[in-house]
Amino acid sequence: MGVSSYKAKQMIVMRRDLRMRKGKIAAQAGHACVEAVLLALVKEGRQDQLRASDDGGRAYLADAARRHTALYDWFDAGVAKVCVYVDSEEELLALADEGRRRGLVVALVRDAGLTEFHGEPTYTCLAFEPLRAEDIDPLTKDLPLY
Repeated sequence: MGVSSYKAKQMIVMRRDLRMRKGKIAAQAGHACVEAVLLALVKEGRQDQLRASDDGGRAYLADAARRHTALYDWFDAGVAKVCVYVDSEEELLALADEGRRRGLVVALVRDAGLTEFHGEPTYTCLAFEPLRAEDIDPLTKDLPLY
């Protein structure tokens, strides 16, 4: 995957080795995406700025000061998400650790294992907060698209 042209994007990283069903993949990615965005809103103190368009079809940040952070730009441009994969729990956890070391919001999902994974809690995916390409590409640009 090359360098992105998005102003800001959210990267979701799935574990391909688990061979999850499509519905499970969608649910796990959704959990990670939502948690990372909510955490990013709180991190930037913008939770009170979240609004919905009059038709309810778009979320945006109502910011009179127009602080153009990556999160603001992400909402403004239409909430771009890119899903890539790793092939092991070790790779997923190492990526989460490196993201946190760099001060990024990382939502790491650990499934309870009740419907899959033989009752074993299992790390399935992670999502980063919405970021500019220069901040996230060093971590994810070489990961294949899912």
